[in-house]
Amino acid sequence: MTPITPLLQATQQAAAIVRRLSPAQKTDMLNRLADVLAENTTAILAENQKDLDRMPTSDPKYDRLKLTAARVADLSSSLRQVAVLPDPANEVLLERGIEQGLQLKKITVPLGVVGVIYEARPNVTVDVASVCLRSGNACVLKGGKEADFSNRYLISLIQGVLVEFGVPKAAVTLLPPDRAVVNELLTATRYVDIIIPRGSESLIQFVRKNSLVPTIETGAGVCHTYVEESADLDKAVAIVVNARVSRPSVCNSLDCVLVDETIADQFLPMLTADFAKWNVEVFADETAYPIFEKAGYTNLQHAQQEDFGREFLDYKCAVKVVTGLDEALSHLQTYSSRHSEAILSQNQALINRFLFEVDAAAVYANASTRFTDGGVFGLGAEIGISTQKLHARGPFALEKLVTEKWIVVGDGQVRW
Repeated sequence: MTPITPLLQATQQAAAIVRRLSPAQKTDMLNRLADVLAENTTAILAENQKDLDRMPTSDPKYDRLKLTAARVADLSSSLRQVAVLPDPANEVLLERGIEQGLQLKKITVPLGVVGVIYEARPNVTVDVASVCLRSGNACVLKGGKEADFSNRYLISLIQGVLVEFGVPKAAVTLLPPDRAVVNELLTATRYVDIIIPRGSESLIQFVRKNSLVPTIETGAGVCHTYVEESADLDKAVAIVVNARVSRPSVCNSLDCVLVDETIADQFLPMLTADFAKWNVEVFADETAYPIFEKAGYTNLQHAQQEDFGREFLDYKCAVKVVTGLDEALSHLQTYSSRHSEAILSQNQALINRFLFEVDAAAVYANASTRFTDGGVFGLGAEIGISTQKLHARGPFALEKLVTEKWIVVGDGQVRW
């Protein structure tokens, strides 16, 4: 395998060029890229189909891998949204004089070179490039081999636009899909300023354990919805079904339903018609199982310990009956991945407890967890959802792709 150090060096050098772009230039560049994506939709889908042909449709990653005309249009629209967001770089955070007449200023500056490791998600290629370029950063992308045809074609379009604007192609670099390059990337402290893994829990943990470059965790989402006894049950059915089936392979989809024991006999049978329509496999605890069974639901399994805290990424979910809010909170404390958690209730006191006590990047009252998304939150595209607490939490988007720099201006002052 050819070492990737020359590629990383080129990206670091290109980062200096990106930093010099004006906000207007970056806006024009992203709008141009939006046009290019739209103009090349047919070719993008043809390359994506080559990737799809290599993956069984039963694979949970298939939906993540798949691009459609609508999804390409969404990517183009997202680029335009990012293009008009405020540039987060070069913002003055503080300005004042200090002793001996020195003038002190603190400003935001780009991180530099952002490395992202991801799996079968070709949309990430465009999303990452857009927010990195808008914030004045260069990026190094390590996509999965499953999306290699898609990624390489998308990168060719991105790099074509970069050249149009006098920016080196290396400002957005796609590394070979071989897993062997990952270790070299994770130790490239001289050339890469931050690593962001986006994908499975195993990928995230591997990067955490092996990276010498500072890391931001994104990805794994074990998301719960707690149906409290005062909930509007018709709305609760719609929310639970939406959270599970609308896009089952994404990280903000529902993995576990917690239901108060006082309403379990009434609520759980209400799920069966929609669950059956989508062929949702239910992993039910010892209390929920006979309720589903009595309601005639057949796609049913006895939940095992490992089914709680499991990210299904498929038309599957766990169901647990709880005695009330305290048990629900205890369950979340044990099994939540701290991504997105929801309570469905009409009891404002319990809602307030849930919102303030649950330790997660996003908490919801009476809404689907599917809304946890940088675009939906008005942040433009995102690199992922951060579940950690340092530097960024929640949608890791444009606003978090900067750090700080202190500028001190004097006139001959010295300090002994």
